[in-house]
Amino acid sequence: MIIRHAEKHNGGRERGVNLEGVHTKHELTVRGWLRAGALVRFFAPIAGMPPGFPISTPRSIFAAAATPDSPSLRSQHTVQPLAAVLGVHVDKGYSEGEEDELAAAALAAPGPVLISWHHSHIPLLAKAVAGAQFEGPDDWPDDRFDVVWILDRDEAAGGRWSFSQFAQCLFAYDRDEPI
Repeated sequence: MIIRHAEKHNGGRERGVNLEGVHTKHELTVRGWLRAGALVRFFAPIAGMPPGFPISTPRSIFAAAATPDSPSLRSQHTVQPLAAVLGVHVDKGYSEGEEDELAAAALAAPGPVLISWHHSHIPLLAKAVAGAQFEGPDDWPDDRFDVVWILDRDEAAGGRWSFSQFAQCLFAYDRDEPI
């Protein structure tokens, strides 16, 4: 499963803030922090996943590393509350541009796997996982924070990958249509 990090500032009035509420450029907005909290019960419902639900509770979680070229902490902070509740370590060993290496690590990790990533590189990551079989969108829109991309490997079909999307619908104004 791949998600985009939660909401960031859009150049308007809303600004990124750290946990103490101090304006910080490379952080989530207040709505982003709320989404990070809401994702806990989205991915780990107290009563367990409903039958047939396309989302799974992750056993492994990856998030983009902060680097001097891309110092954002948004990907990490989006999955940090979920990881804390699940007692799962967030692997922050891969940065934007290292999608092939991340894909290899995710495929080797205990599944289900959740990856929180920068939206402009999510299609590259999906292609790194599924290879030429990937039949999803070529880009992730700037204004979408509310979708989960799901890649499933069907071993019975020779390891062929399927792609689907699931709308989170956690907040008012989240959209229910796929990308």
